[in-house]
Amino acid sequence: MKRAILTILPAKSPGITVAQMQEDVRGHLPENLYPGGAKAGWWTKAVQLDLEAKGIIAREKVSPLRLHKL
Repeated sequence: MKRAILTILPAKSPGITVAQMQEDVRGHLPENLYPGGAKAGWWTKAVQLDLEAKGIIAREKVSPLRLHKL
């Protein structure tokens, strides 16, 4: 999931919305771990928060929330 998120997130602001990220990441996930995209939304959010806490990605202070790599 981490690899998929970092693949799809842009390197600069304004980034993409969380909804866009959750949709785009599905094409980069292994089918054996996420059959049919099962539970991908939950894992996307968990890894997003982990990457934010580690300072690897950042959120823009706009609505809707947008994310990009640092």
